[in-house]
Amino acid sequence: MTHPVGVFSAALTPLNADLSPDHASFLTHCRYLLDEGCTGIAMLGTTGEANSFSAKERMALLDAVVSGGIAPDRLLPGTGVAAFTETVELTKHALSVGVTTVVMLPPFYYKDVSDDGVFAAYSEVIQRIGDSRLRVVLYHIPQFSAVPLGHDLIARLIAAYPNTVTGIKDSAGKIDNMTAMVGRFPGFSVLAGADPLLLPLLRAGGAGCITATSNLVARDLAFIAANFNNDALAAEVNAAQDRVVATRNRASQFAQIASLKAMTATRTGQSGWLRMRPPLLPLSPAELAQL
Repeated sequence: MTHPVGVFSAALTPLNADLSPDHASFLTHCRYLLDEGCTGIAMLGTTGEANSFSAKERMALLDAVVSGGIAPDRLLPGTGVAAFTETVELTKHALSVGVTTVVMLPPFYYKDVSDDGVFAAYSEVIQRIGDSRLRVVLYHIPQFSAVPLGHDLIARLIAAYPNTVTGIKDSAGKIDNMTAMVGRFPGFSVLAGADPLLLPLLRAGGAGCITATSNLVARDLAFIAANFNNDALAAEVNAAQDRVVATRNRASQFAQIASLKAMTATRTGQSGWLRMRPPLLPLSPAELAQL
């Protein structure tokens, strides 16, 4: 995978009773998402509660997925953490099991850092890894990280590492920002981080999405991606878009990750999906009943 194109699920992470990642259930979920039409699995991201897991736990879950038969080229694990040395460790581990494309947050603890500082952090990671196979999808989610990735910074990274920095997940929810990147960076994969924005982004020349509600509506998102420019199927595409928007809105009534897990528990009949790793908590009984 050089430039990721398609529908990638920001996969939820099921937990055991001791709140450790449930490898078997996660593998089953990955197979389900691929069967539903996902291009690949963007595991260990925000929706996957990745920043509540240790490096050891993250590497073990990736090992379990690959050893369970999911092709490494269908995986986009999140490897960006606050310490760039740990980002290097997680990324090298991904490469060691055959995964070449990762989604990488900028270092996010220190706020109001300069573009020079963020560039230096990404550059340090890429140079220390020193592997021509590596492909990095940048992760713009300033409402969580408080470290925005501006267009001039992105341009510097692409210029310095044109064969490595190949895409961005934009989770800020602003379609104008995404379409501006499509126009400024030809060939660069701009991926929507919000399900309802997949369709307008594709129509503007974007590459696809990495989204949370795909845990529930992957089939509709895959249909949209395959047929967004097919006039003969416009009614069906619009109907799929309506279902995507409705599901996203439903999952956003309460805490989104907890809601998605609750809805997945209903789909699978497995109550273990309700578990969350603190500081995130499951929905209350009243919220669950209302959902």
